Amino acid sequence: MRNLHSAERVEKFRAMGSWTDETLDGLFAEQVVARGDHLAVVDPANRQALMGSDPRRVTWQELDSEVTALAAKLLDLGLKRGSILGVQLPNSIELVEVYLAAWSIGVIVSPLAMQYREYEVATMAGAGKFEVLVTTSRFGDRNPAQSVISVREQIPTLRLVVAFGVDEEGRSHDSDDIVPVDPRAATDADRARVADVRAADPNDPNDCVTICWTSGTESAPKGVPRTHYDWLAFSWVTLDAPRVVADDVLLNPFPMINMAGINGIFLPWLRSGATLVQHHPFDAPTYFGQIAKERVTYTLAPPALLWQLLNNEELLAKVDLSSLTRMGSGSAPLQPAMVTGWQERFGIGVINFFGSNEGVGLLSSVEDFPEPEIRATYFPNYGAPGVTWSARSSEWVELKLVDGAGDVVTEPGIPGELYIRGPMVFPGYLNGETLPDPFDDEDYFRTGDIFEIAGDDNQYLRYLDRGKDLVIRGGMNIAPAELESLISAHPDIVEVAVVGDPDTVMGERVAVVVVPKPGKEITLEDVVALLKERKVASYKLPERLEIRESLPRNPLGKILKRELRRDTQPVQ
Repeated sequence: MRNLHSAERVEKFRAMGSWTDETLDGLFAEQVVARGDHLAVVDPANRQALMGSDPRRVTWQELDSEVTALAAKLLDLGLKRGSILGVQLPNSIELVEVYLAAWSIGVIVSPLAMQYREYEVATMAGAGKFEVLVTTSRFGDRNPAQSVISVREQIPTLRLVVAFGVDEEGRSHDSDDIVPVDPRAATDADRARVADVRAADPNDPNDCVTICWTSGTESAPKGVPRTHYDWLAFSWVTLDAPRVVADDVLLNPFPMINMAGINGIFLPWLRSGATLVQHHPFDAPTYFGQIAKERVTYTLAPPALLWQLLNNEELLAKVDLSSLTRMGSGSAPLQPAMVTGWQERFGIGVINFFGSNEGVGLLSSVEDFPEPEIRATYFPNYGAPGVTWSARSSEWVELKLVDGAGDVVTEPGIPGELYIRGPMVFPGYLNGETLPDPFDDEDYFRTGDIFEIAGDDNQYLRYLDRGKDLVIRGGMNIAPAELESLISAHPDIVEVAVVGDPDTVMGERVAVVVVPKPGKEITLEDVVALLKERKVASYKLPERLEIRESLPRNPLGKILKRELRRDTQPVQ
């Protein structure tokens, strides 16, 4: 999969300076020289329970040696440029090494969530035409390697299953069906072989390096190919907003399989030469323990966690957050009270991220949005006349809002779908010929996300919701995300989701599903009263409340609203 982006795109973005001759493997080689014996990657603190072996810590030089040895192993397994390597591994040093080793020899990585079981693995491996799949023989009480073997016949292209670690009985792999692999230092022969392959067929920035998968909250996941070009352009977005530097210690709590984990933490680490601390699966005591022990300076966290922690004085008294200087959050609207609370109480700026696998990247940094309430609510409207932003990507991105009639929105307060183009946008979906064209005739990507223009100078964008999630009540559009942000400020509510109930008269009515704090009771009247206090329009007020112990989520942590909606109008 070479030359994924058109010649016109390449010419445009190289002239702009956003695409260069850089490659991911080349960037890693530069950091090995620059950082040498500095600490590079730290395993999850709970690795023993997770994978059955002790956590490790490796320097940049040690990482380079193990990456080279693994690259030689991949060559031994018959992988070559353009081969597609499926990867199902938890956040660990091995996951970092697999990515870097594969990229060094032109192999394409397609990562899968650890929560995926046989059905999802077979479906995505088949769609992605995986040639080899590397995983682990232990993940808690599961054996993912054996799970892949059980569905191997459903994946025609799969030649080999490769696994790290030991099985649940402590034995090394002894099955002919599973090829064992473990970290080791490179030999001189390894280095010579890998160097020869790289010299004979060097990477091109327009080569495919990953095939990630969309979250699939409303439909089957789609494969999203990406190249060196667009990943590296995108990495400036998540490097510039938090101002990541080599002295930082980055804690990664998101699965390193899509935009949040790869571009949120991994690529800023690779660009800066900082220290990467891995975390998996999310566990609050382990997470806060790592912040204290490793003296973490920057991390990402979901909004619900930050809000819960801010309202839990008992837990706050037990955790040491003194090393943290800033945090990133996103995937759901941020509560203004939460962002304000972290800044006023702890001096920690929460950066507001909005991104997607396909290449949408809007970030409200502390530098550009010093007022926390503004930062929680708005994103930069790149291209607004007379307005400049600190991130270099602001000069690369072009965007527009398009209303339901296909007209470009230019006035504030009018909902429109975000269209975006720029060097971070992907080249198109895997097997895209079977899917609707995601681009318009001007090469803008149709995001499916609904925003409106805001601010005295039209300098802001305010997120409303996914187009598919909008509730239409009596012809009026209602953005669930807006209501969710307001309702989540209730001190007795842990999580909230707003959906539309079918209604024969109004079309849809607003329903709210909440997870209350243990021992707390929430009523529909409580929620309505909260919204009325905020002077919310009456047509937006919920008419049904459902209490749940938890909200259904996909492996990436996004709420599965399709499982919350009623398919039909209830019988009266």
